[in-house]
Amino acid sequence: WSERSKLMNIIICGAGRVGSTIAKMLIEQNHSITMIDQSSEDIQKINETLDVKAIVGKATSPAILEKANTKDADMIIAVTRNDEINMLICQIAFSLFQVPKKIARIRFQEYLDPKYSGLFNRENLPIDNIISPEIEIAKSIQRKLEAPGALDNVPFAENKIRLLEILIDEKCSIHGINLNELTKKFPKLNAYILGVIRNDKFVVMKKTDQLKLNDKAYVVVNSSQMQETLNVFGHNEKISNKMLIIGGGNIGFNLAKNIEQSFDSARVKIIEKDKSRAEYIANELNDTIVIHGNGLDEDVLNEANIDEVETVLALTNDDEDNLMVSVIVEKFSKDKRTMALINKPNYSLLQSSLKIDDLIDPRMNTVSSILKHVHKGTIENAYTILNGEYEVIEADIIETSELINKQLKDSNLPDEIRIGAILRDDEVIIPSSSYIFQKDDTVVLLSKRDQLPVVENMFRISSI
Repeated sequence: WSERSKLMNIIICGAGRVGSTIAKMLIEQNHSITMIDQSSEDIQKINETLDVKAIVGKATSPAILEKANTKDADMIIAVTRNDEINMLICQIAFSLFQVPKKIARIRFQEYLDPKYSGLFNRENLPIDNIISPEIEIAKSIQRKLEAPGALDNVPFAENKIRLLEILIDEKCSIHGINLNELTKKFPKLNAYILGVIRNDKFVVMKKTDQLKLNDKAYVVVNSSQMQETLNVFGHNEKISNKMLIIGGGNIGFNLAKNIEQSFDSARVKIIEKDKSRAEYIANELNDTIVIHGNGLDEDVLNEANIDEVETVLALTNDDEDNLMVSVIVEKFSKDKRTMALINKPNYSLLQSSLKIDDLIDPRMNTVSSILKHVHKGTIENAYTILNGEYEVIEADIIETSELINKQLKDSNLPDEIRIGAILRDDEVIIPSSSYIFQKDDTVVLLSKRDQLPVVENMFRISSI
């Protein structure tokens, strides 16, 4: 059984914002972390704030990797600023040190083209998981567009179950009612409230608790009932059909491509200030109108018929431009939904005073997608809440699980673990206390960080 609680030796190459955030979260999960970076300043900062072994040097150097004890590493995460260096780190970690799991952040879109997918395998470039921030962020924005009343919308269990993050505002008629009363009031609704963020803390809800104003509720729902669920919470915002994207970089371009494929009725325009980039994306996209110009210029915004647009997405590489665009748009009309991409963390303080509906933080997005791969067992999918203090996880029940043939009420799960929904065959079930677990059930559950080992044991195949 000691094997169960064995935590991992993880090497992180690149001590920038993503690298240091991942390190912080993994240390809180009790993994042992070594960091490598060429910048002695970044390493010194890490050394002062985190309990890691920190090494100054090139992570592609075999001698440095040896110093980092790479031969005993369970996993290496390459998040330097350079794609090629990240690839090379994984190659060397595999060829010289046989590191079992290798994760690389790769930004250059050509490497990610499906027709070159043979590049990344054991025989060629041995990378087990590729993290592409731009593609992940485009997907995440698209999910927010699909559930306009929700702050976030995350697919689980082959997209049959969704996790919605919903703000409880004055339009919400169900605050102040006990949760067990809600079940009686809406018997047809296949939804379960896992908990809320209240005053910057996560609260796991009990049956007699009530939702309060300004709570952010995390609700697991049957995907087919997304709109009904949002209506019950007082959110009946319509999916917008007219969208304007400012910035045709990888995120804006990928988002437009995704929207073309999945929203038939959507009309998308992109404003891009670089002429050759504007021409390139205009050729690659089918139904999207591309305008060459500066999104801060009111004439250009008028050319894009800004007054008709319902949602404006400011996705340039410049935080200040993204904030400014959102402020200018607000001047044209009050009821547009604005979303802005922000890399600098302290800008989130400006969100409410600038009246921006949604700030998108690419760093947390990348961190979430990397953390997903750190879990053991059959855990397929993980969504982090409050910097990883809680996670919503999808996992399968295997024949060795101690849950099989047990009723939920007899499963002795700790309070900090909540089963939200289960997919059995094709049916989404919100389990009652008499629910009996079976092999191959796919379970979507909430777990506090320090309970993750318990979760990994219940849904585990191997030690890594």
